[in-house]
Amino acid sequence: MRTVERIAIIGAGNMGSGIAQKSAQEHFGVQMIDREQQWVDKGQQTISDFLDEAVERRIFSPAQIEGIKSRITGVVGTENVAADTDLVIEAVFEDFGIKTEVFGILDKVCNKHTILASNTSSLSVNDLAEAVGRPDRFVGLHFFYHPAKNRLVEIIPADTTSTEALAAVEQYCKTMGKVVIICKDRPGFVVNRFFVPWLNEACRLLEEGVGTTAQIDAVARDAFRIGLGPFALMNLTGSPIAMHSTDYLATQLDTPRYSATQSLRDLVADGRTWDVEGEERCDDEVAVRIRERLLGQVFAVSSQIVAEGICSMEDVDRGAKVGLRWALGPFEIANRIGVSEAVRMASAYADEADLELPDWFTERQEPFDFSYIDVEVEGGIATVRINRPEAMNALNVTVVSQLGEVLDGLNARDDITTIALEGAGKAFVAGADVKFFVDKIRAGAIQDIYDFTAHGHAVLDKLESSPKTTIAMTTGLALGGGLELALACDYRIGTRRTQFRFPETGIGIYPGLGGTQRTPRICGIECARYAVLAGNFLDASSAEALGLLTHLVEPSQVEATVASIASAGKPRQKYPGQPADPGNPTVAFANSFYSEGNMPSLLSGDVPDGFETDDKAVSRQLKSLSRAAPIALSMASDLLDSAAGSDLESGLELELEGLEAIFDTEDAFEGLSALIEGRRPSYSNS
Repeated sequence: MRTVERIAIIGAGNMGSGIAQKSAQEHFGVQMIDREQQWVDKGQQTISDFLDEAVERRIFSPAQIEGIKSRITGVVGTENVAADTDLVIEAVFEDFGIKTEVFGILDKVCNKHTILASNTSSLSVNDLAEAVGRPDRFVGLHFFYHPAKNRLVEIIPADTTSTEALAAVEQYCKTMGKVVIICKDRPGFVVNRFFVPWLNEACRLLEEGVGTTAQIDAVARDAFRIGLGPFALMNLTGSPIAMHSTDYLATQLDTPRYSATQSLRDLVADGRTWDVEGEERCDDEVAVRIRERLLGQVFAVSSQIVAEGICSMEDVDRGAKVGLRWALGPFEIANRIGVSEAVRMASAYADEADLELPDWFTERQEPFDFSYIDVEVEGGIATVRINRPEAMNALNVTVVSQLGEVLDGLNARDDITTIALEGAGKAFVAGADVKFFVDKIRAGAIQDIYDFTAHGHAVLDKLESSPKTTIAMTTGLALGGGLELALACDYRIGTRRTQFRFPETGIGIYPGLGGTQRTPRICGIECARYAVLAGNFLDASSAEALGLLTHLVEPSQVEATVASIASAGKPRQKYPGQPADPGNPTVAFANSFYSEGNMPSLLSGDVPDGFETDDKAVSRQLKSLSRAAPIALSMASDLLDSAAGSDLESGLELELEGLEAIFDTEDAFEGLSALIEGRRPSYSNS
């Protein structure tokens, strides 16, 4: 597969400039093209404004901003796109004629290998593909506003799109940290298919006099656990967009119910916004009518999406949670209120709207079961994707159980030589589900925490003792339990986006899935203390120097690196017990500062002999250690020390044996609760 490295964006408006900005942030070379210099300049100014805001919020440094800007080249005229561009994304008006005119020019000026993509929220990708000269290298993309912030992207292959082109575009989106939904070319694709009629249904409720805009918004916020109701959302994103989108769906799906209401048309014609002020309270009967109509509409359309094979129900929920920032997706809401209730609401809406509901939904009685582990097998390599990006792929009971079942199946297969783990979106795995721990402590059910962790140990052992070569593609965040999952694998591949961290001592606990045992066996006790006790963030180069990353490559080389490792097989020495690069400054400091002789001083909060507090590296470590929970710090230190005098199995058992003691402390509850509540914990050493 030819990877994407050079990007061109046609259109420097809000969407085009946003895609260009995000691409440049991820180190792609970007051309941003528009018809006139003034529009190119405006797009560059838009990017500059967003990046200035990012500096103020300390997301980027000034030096990083300059680097991002340097990777964006303004170009006037589509005909001036560089011929060797790998991927061109058209982001002009939603007009079929204008888009096909752009692609006609691109067909002439771009090399044969260039993939063409249309950023569209409504137009048929198959129709567009037929109008270009390279239908095998054409794909639809639907970025969500704002592209530099919203993590969702829908990829819509045409019937003619080649496997190689689709894989290259998917890899580009993943490198951008996007949550990817690959869906069929149907009107509205996934999210807009249920979301746009939802907006219009709110307008119908208003026209029917069921409630006011304020009341409908309030009921919707409560029913869907969202921050803005439909009218406030239209004010934010633009009522004209809602009107045109819902009219398009009405025509394409031959569903008159979706035609924009007169109130929406009048609002757009007058150039007004919805008045969302006023009394939000309404009587229970009105609230029920609003709630059931809006929920019923979403349930009905979501069931149609799945029945038509556009995407899975997990992806429908994913689209709602990531793209729209709903707390729960449609099918998760159905489980929460009861599937029979959801079917009743959907049926009532379908009768009123003259829609046909699929049997798989109407006959459903049991709660929906969701799969969070995807598996693809090719050439003896099984790629296992933890697909819960809306929660940063956090490990919970369901995810751990499903992962264990998948590993059992793969370990038993003779046609597989290699198992490669990856996480969907920008994280590999961002730890365990902290709310689970808090709920169990509050309920006095610490045994449940032990059982969950013990099960996690058993699942990680399926990687540790696997006859297959095991690889963790840690190309994003790997925190806490996610890092422990990666360390159980034979190899860990990282890119410049890789970040490792053990945050546990800072939240009142210790790494309990092997972090205190595998880490020192990989990089040595001093470096393990640096990583575990102080909870230091490790960037990709530091993680490689410590030996926690075995391969640091460019994003475009991850797939080839997996294939190379698969050919080489399992490592001769998985646990070298020393850092990979002793001369690295981070490693040298860790070996010196966290030496055995310094540990009594550090655990007491004192400065070790030979070090000065005005040294920034020293003061940073002391500050981190002072913010850790004392009991957790002490227990983690003892567990790290135990790794030197025991085999791995015995050391892991010691981790489990300490769980009841650590989770029974007030500090554990305080630290975990503070994390959820977004505040700094206050520890009492009890």
